[in-house]
Amino acid sequence: MPLASFKFKAGINKENTDYSEEGGWVNANFIRFRKGVAEKIGGWIKYVESAFLGIGRAIHSWIALDGTKYAGLGTTLKYYIEAGAVLNDVTPIRSTTAAGDVTFSATDGSSTITVSDTANGSLLNDFVTFSGAVSLGGLITADVLNQEYQIQSIVDADSYTITAKDTSGVTVTANASDTGNGGSSVVGEYQINVGLDDYVQSTGWGVNTFGAGAWGSSSPLSANNQLRLWTHDNFGEDLVINPRGGGIYYWDESNGLATRAEELQGLSGASLAPTLGLQVITSETDRHLIVLGADPIDGAGTARTGAIDPLLVAFSDQENALDFEPLATNTAGSVQLSSGSFIIGGLKSRQEILIWTDTSLYSMQFIGPPLTFALNLINEGVGLLAPKAAGNTPAGVIFMSKQGFHIYNGAVQKLPCSVKDYVYSDLDMSQSFKCFAAVNQEFGEIWFFYPSLEDGTEEISRYVLYNYEENVWSIGSLVRHAWKESGVENKPLATGGSDSSYYLYSHEEGSNDDTNPMTNVFIESADLDIGDGENFAFVKKVLPDVKFLTETDTNTPAINFVLKRRDFSNQSLTTDSTTQITAASTEGFLRSRGRQFVLRFESDDDNAVEANQKDFKWRLGSTRLDVQASGRR
Repeated sequence: MPLASFKFKAGINKENTDYSEEGGWVNANFIRFRKGVAEKIGGWIKYVESAFLGIGRAIHSWIALDGTKYAGLGTTLKYYIEAGAVLNDVTPIRSTTAAGDVTFSATDGSSTITVSDTANGSLLNDFVTFSGAVSLGGLITADVLNQEYQIQSIVDADSYTITAKDTSGVTVTANASDTGNGGSSVVGEYQINVGLDDYVQSTGWGVNTFGAGAWGSSSPLSANNQLRLWTHDNFGEDLVINPRGGGIYYWDESNGLATRAEELQGLSGASLAPTLGLQVITSETDRHLIVLGADPIDGAGTARTGAIDPLLVAFSDQENALDFEPLATNTAGSVQLSSGSFIIGGLKSRQEILIWTDTSLYSMQFIGPPLTFALNLINEGVGLLAPKAAGNTPAGVIFMSKQGFHIYNGAVQKLPCSVKDYVYSDLDMSQSFKCFAAVNQEFGEIWFFYPSLEDGTEEISRYVLYNYEENVWSIGSLVRHAWKESGVENKPLATGGSDSSYYLYSHEEGSNDDTNPMTNVFIESADLDIGDGENFAFVKKVLPDVKFLTETDTNTPAINFVLKRRDFSNQSLTTDSTTQITAASTEGFLRSRGRQFVLRFESDDDNAVEANQKDFKWRLGSTRLDVQASGRR
């Protein structure tokens, strides 16, 4: 019988119809293209075994002078620094009460404790640590009270509730003897207010106000009624962190992991340091701390206003992250952008810092005194979709705007994309600020993660992948919230998870989904026919060309070859035949008759063989089918 060989064009193309894209691929999940052929992507494992609190929106890795590796992790609830596979909570403190300001009250038979503290400024889900308390007289002991709690409800401006627990986290119920108030020495230490898991339309920059205050006015809740996004950068071996729209904080490595980050303006030696900002960046060669969207210095030149200027870029003196007072004897100062309404984000690139507003792209370069930095408007009309939707690759800076994908390598150019309409029609623009870029240099790729309208979760659930070395695209579904390319670590780090179980993962490790098989791995071709569909075709057999790469000698890797057919392009596909392919397979037998066929390769997740589907990758070559004309109809 005649054999027909099929070697498909690299990349996923969803811009054309499935029939007009004959000879190509139209759908995939967990598939990349390398050297022109499709293969399963690498797997991931937990980088830290313990879960963290909140959705992890930012990761930054650096190395101290003694060689210690650190990874900063900003979540919607906390800020952690990882060292030695241990997560250390360094979330800044916003206020500490005087002894006796905090009192407790309990109810017999209830685990709910009401905490009274006048004008405490807390929000739902904030964290507070109590010390100095004595027993309420019954089961609510001093040990139960003197620990960290998350606020469960806000009663009013002067009180809130917590759920009593013992030191192991088990809920404790008060009894009739719990009539005390905790004594006169209770101290409450409040961490900075938490942010939201969702972007709220009509607040933030993008309209005329941010949070509760207009531009130029002070809004104490400005960083807390909006999606919590962190930026961070190391200044030497120390770390500067900033929740978007909130304060600027500094963690001193020499003080150890048991100490928290502190407000920059409150540190000894600080001079006119910004109190608020949209993003922090450390310039590499000239060593300035740069704050995008800083609050300006007041008219008297003696203090910061405490209200963000969304187009102001402030920078410290060289080699001094604390000194922002502009003097003739230093290089501190600020510059004002003129194009756009507000700064979306910035990114360090080759000998320049790129800054995007909602409508434009600027290049910021160090030129030395007296101006220190020069700002050049690179492009108007193309802004950044989200603060982290840009990545620095060897091919140039690739970024996502509201209009599509772009590359900057001296000039901004639109990047042709074979899945653009598919991605943008599915992108949930109401949550677009969550989108982020993920560079994977080992494979010459940049991924863009985005929330999907079809999935309807309002959270990151899908990705689009671009191989900038081979100029091909792929797509898929994966829940990730932040990414850090390899460098300090040998592999990329990413955050993911759901249902309050969020983890830090190391990617391109093995071939599994952590300790489980990676399921729903597939690639699907466009429609095929013979003689432009003039005749029906009969398919009897497949001669596979699949390379398996196994991680262990104990498994038997296998994938499924699935043949689908239809007679007309507007008909739904019917699955006719499925045959399993292993490394030992020479042929697989099929039986299908139709005018148009679709080939699908998928990792076998059948329960009977699932134990054998771990620790392997697969790569496709040229597939041959035993196909012959089968008359007309």
